[in-house]
Order: sequence, then C-alpha cells, then structure tokens
Amino acid sequence: MKAQGTARRAMGKAGRAGDSDGLEHLARIGLIAFGAVHLLIGWLALQLAWGGGGKSADQSGAMQTLTESPVGKPLLWVVAVGMIALAVWQAAEVLRWRSGWSSSGKTRTKALRKSGNALVKAAIYIALAVLAIRFATGSGQSSSQQQQETTAGIFGWPGGQFLVGAAGLVLIGAGVWHIRKGLTKSFLKQIDTSDCTAGAKSLVTRLGQIGFPGKGVALALVGGLLAYAALTFDPSKAQGLDGALKTILQLPYGRILLTLVAVGIAAFGAFCLVRARYPERT
Repeated sequence: MKAQGTARRAMGKAGRAGDSDGLEHLARIGLIAFGAVHLLIGWLALQLAWGGGGKSADQSGAMQTLTESPVGKPLLWVVAVGMIALAVWQAAEVLRWRSGWSSSGKTRTKALRKSGNALVKAAIYIALAVLAIRFATGSGQSSSQQQQETTAGIFGWPGGQFLVGAAGLVLIGAGVWHIRKGLTKSFLKQIDTSDCTAGAKSLVTRLGQIGFPGKGVALALVGGLLAYAALTFDPSKAQGLDGALKTILQLPYGRILLTLVAVGIAAFGAFCLVRARYPERT
C-alpha cells in the first residue's frame, strides 16, 4: 500500500510538471523549433528539386543551415532545449495515461495508444536534441551517414536483419498514418481550436491537410529504403530522408513530385508553428 501511495504521488507530481506553465512555455518553444526545422527541410528539398542543392535535404542539412547563420550556435542550443522540453512533455503524457493501463475496453486501448504515441514522439525529440547539440559543438554529421552506420551495427546483432526490417515497416506505417491523418483531418481532434477565429481555424486545417500527407510520404519512403536495406542486407541502402527525397527525384516527373513533397513538409512545419499557439486536447 505504501509503495502504491508513493507511485501515485510520483505520478501526481509528473502530471503537475506536465501541466506546469513553465514546461508548457518551453514546449511551445520546442514546437516552434520543430516547425522551423521542417521549414528548412522543405526549403532544402526545393533546392534539391530545382538544382540548387548542396546540403542534405534532411534534419542534418537543416542543422547545418542553422550553424552557418550569424547566430547559429545559440539557435541550435535553443532547438536542443526546445526538443528536450517536448520530450519531457511527452514523458509526462505517458505517466498521465498510466492509470488507464490497468483498465479495460476502450479506456485501456486509448491509454495504451496515447502512451505509445507519446513514447515515440519523445524518442524523436530526444534524437533531434542530440543532433542539434552535436552540430552546436561541432561534431555533427550527415543523418544518412549516421543511419547507415547504425544499420550496419544492428546487422551485427542476433536477428539484426529482422529488427531493421521491422523498423522500416514501422516507418511505413507511420507514413500511412500521417497521410490518413491529413486526409481525414483527425489532427484537429488533438488541439483545442475553440478560441480560434474562422480564418485561423481554416489556416490550421489547410496546413494540416497539406503537411501531414507530405510528411507521411517522406516517412514511408524512408521506411521503404530501410526495409530494402534489410532485404538486401546492405546498410548503404538505408539512406535516410535525404536519400528518400533523391529517390523521388529519380522518378518520372520527379522534380514536380519532389516539389509537392517539399511543399508538404514545409506546410507541416508551418502547422507546428501555428500549433504552438493552441493547447493540447485530452
């Protein structure tokens, strides 16, 4: 009983931390930073489509672009702090939904789904925070190169080929989920737009309808390349987002298709910027 009481108190503190004004403000900064990274990726993808590229059209290229700005290192630290705040916010969400794990029916299903989504998001935010810190300290490298090295390392594990293939399928599934989310406008269920003006709600809706499918296509292609790397047992095939966008460019009408995906990724970034204005629905 004493242990249960301690656990409840810990969960209560985590929930209050997740709802605190300080963390909420930091999370808003994180959403702005997350949006800015996607806007930069969209811009780099447009440059790739029309022959003006030079940097990787992925997260590492976005970080490199920030590094080269006059206030690059401070901006990268802001991005890192924002991403860590978002990760803590999502960790608090896991604890908040933990009480529903032992329930039954739809309540348990919802709690597990919310907790799983929060864990995945937290992992993504931590990865971006680490990437920003590496570039801020001068040790950043291409995301594609990192993914190939990581894939090669996992291939050496027992069942490594299966794990890489499973990761690829998960990314494909995430891509399909993003596309469906944009087409069905279900992203509106996650944010409270009750205080929105008609124009603001229309803007949020349009950005989500364009942004989620754009990001979904990119995620599905990254997952496809990862799955292909598993099938061929060739880590060089795991080329990350930059490789996925270059794959689009090689298709018939590739320049137009890549432009559409770039606009979609940029729209997702703009959605995150607007999203920072509105609270999360429970």
